[in-house]
Amino acid sequence: MIRKILIANRGEIAVRIIRACKELGIISAAVYSEADKGALHTILADESYLIGPAESSKSYLSKESIIKLAKEINVDAIHPGYGFLAENSEFIKLVEDSGIKFIGPSSRSVKMMGSKTAARKLMKKHNVPIVKGTTEPIKSVSEGLNYAGEIGYPVLLKASAGGGGKGMRKVFSETEFEAAFESTRRESLKAFGSEEIYIEKLIENPKHIEVQIIADEYGNYRHLFERECSIQRRHQKIIEESPSSFLDTATRKSITEAAINAAKACEYYNAGTVEFLMDNDKNFYFLEMNTRLQVEHPVTELVTGIDLVREQILIASGEKISFTQDEVKQAGSAIECRIYAEDSSQGFLPSTGKLKFYKEPGGPNVRVDAGVMEGSEISIYYDPMISKLICWGKTREDAVNRTLRALDEYFIGGVSNNISFLKFILESEIFKKGNHNINSVEQKLLKEFEIEVTGNQGNEFEKAAAILAAHIKNSKKEKVLSAHSNLNKWRDLLYE
Repeated sequence: MIRKILIANRGEIAVRIIRACKELGIISAAVYSEADKGALHTILADESYLIGPAESSKSYLSKESIIKLAKEINVDAIHPGYGFLAENSEFIKLVEDSGIKFIGPSSRSVKMMGSKTAARKLMKKHNVPIVKGTTEPIKSVSEGLNYAGEIGYPVLLKASAGGGGKGMRKVFSETEFEAAFESTRRESLKAFGSEEIYIEKLIENPKHIEVQIIADEYGNYRHLFERECSIQRRHQKIIEESPSSFLDTATRKSITEAAINAAKACEYYNAGTVEFLMDNDKNFYFLEMNTRLQVEHPVTELVTGIDLVREQILIASGEKISFTQDEVKQAGSAIECRIYAEDSSQGFLPSTGKLKFYKEPGGPNVRVDAGVMEGSEISIYYDPMISKLICWGKTREDAVNRTLRALDEYFIGGVSNNISFLKFILESEIFKKGNHNINSVEQKLLKEFEIEVTGNQGNEFEKAAAILAAHIKNSKKEKVLSAHSNLNKWRDLLYE
């Protein structure tokens, strides 16, 4: 059994891993940058070590520093969480070569799935459906134009080494192609260090469905059903849920089998996620494989009752998966909302500063994964996520209602937040009916939200409350924001 784990991450995912370690009786060692001194994960861990300056390139992304520290403090394993070095095959190889266990897949599997073109080629070979397009990088504009003509417009240009919505351009006609080709290559080179791009048919208004898989090093594979991740802004997920209300039994069986085949194709082990696009006729196509734990893994944990981080650690310790496929059941419905420090009424501008007031929601079947506490600093250096709210209900309607109630219980002071926008989405008819797709937020919901915000600003009572709030903010040098700013202004201003 692993005795001591270094957690090469920060924030809520570091806290999540620390909790799993404590329950397993494993020593947890946290790393932190100068900007994260005194952060929640450093307090909860058994041991904490300064890893470098605030800039992630000199701290959380410093491969050599992390491995050097791991050796010095004599850890058995490194857990990368997600982001930073979690999918860096070079880092994983360095860990493997050092004799330390990497809690995740092999460097070989990560490298195979890291190139989108190589992954598409591999999936095609193993009968996993892929979107019509190229399986090799496009070398020139003329070559790309030929492929686009064969596939038919609209098409999508994508960075081969891409991810996170970067390095992507939609092209609707031949006249747009050259400019899109050059800009995609530039963005790809800047973001990923490679200008290789490929082309595929654009599936208009698809759903984003992903399947959680887990495998051990003895060749045992399991799926933990699907997550619906179609609520996105700028290709970034905002709200996730499980199960998807769009899938029927037959489609669910087909897509989970395809995910297992994808994992087997790259000889995968530990936790991973296979992502698919699905059209209105429930045809699905391989998008990519995330070779790590996902941000949204808690919704799967709530509907299956399986602790994914615990399983990751046990598998890395040399154990077999602790459950059979028949034992994995979907019970009820779970929804996750990402609470960000951003001002949704001002174009989602990032909000930085100290959390002068912070109260999380609670109650039955309400889970909050957070890496902050009152007094924590939301800095310019890292992702502005404050916390993740995950709620479970017997039905999807129950889960939605519980999530709305829990969002109302948040009180966050010192920085702005996106809670009002999350509530707006959950209360929208398109979400309630499950008719949303990956373009629904930007094509419909954002516009409707802006109209509502503008309308609220025209209300005289709202104006008076805003003036009073501004006066209090200036006199006390602080800002307290409630989740429900349109209902009880006196409570928002702490006149209770």
